[in-house]
Amino acid sequence: MARGSSGIVAGLTAVAVAAVCFLAYQASANAPESVATPSARASGHFGPTPSPKPSVTVDPLAVPEDSGSGERVVYALADRRVWLVDGREKSLRTFTVMPSAVSPAPGAYQVTSRSGSITGSDGVPIEHVVRFASVDGVSVGFSAAQDGSMESPDPTKKTGGVRMKVADGNAVWTFATVGVPVVVVP
Repeated sequence: MARGSSGIVAGLTAVAVAAVCFLAYQASANAPESVATPSARASGHFGPTPSPKPSVTVDPLAVPEDSGSGERVVYALADRRVWLVDGREKSLRTFTVMPSAVSPAPGAYQVTSRSGSITGSDGVPIEHVVRFASVDGVSVGFSAAQDGSMESPDPTKKTGGVRMKVADGNAVWTFATVGVPVVVVP
C-alpha cells in the first residue's frame, strides 16, 4: 500500500499546487494597480500609487486673475488681448489687439480723454480713441483704424495707439468713458 499512498499524495500535491496557482492568478487579476504592478515593487515604492492630479483647464479667454476688480478694461501686454469687464467680474467682451510701439508699465490707470475721429501719430485716420496713459510724453490709448487695418507699428516711431478692429473699437468707445479704470497686466 505504500506505493498507492505515495501516488495519492503526489496527486493531491499536484492538485493543491494547481489550486494555489489558480487562486494567485485570480488575486492578481483583481488587485489594485498599485499592488499588481511589478514596477512599483522594483522602484521600492510599496504604498498606494498616488492618483494623477486632474489637469486644470485654464480658459485662455478668462479675465486675468491679478487684474483688479469691478468694472474695468484689462489690457494684457503679452497676450495682446483686451477684456471689457463688468462690475460682477463678468467679461462682456474680449478681443486681440495690435500693441503700440510704446507700452505702459503694468499697473492701474484710468481713461483720461477720448476723441471720436483723428489722425493717429503714425498718420493713419483712426476713430474711437480712448486714452489712458502717458509714457515719456507719448499718449497711449485704444483706437481703431478707420480702414480696419491692424498693422504692426513702426518700431522706430514713438506711437501709443493700441489698435483693434472697428467693431472692438466701437465696444471700447461705448464702455470706456472718462474715469473708467484700465488695468495693464504683463
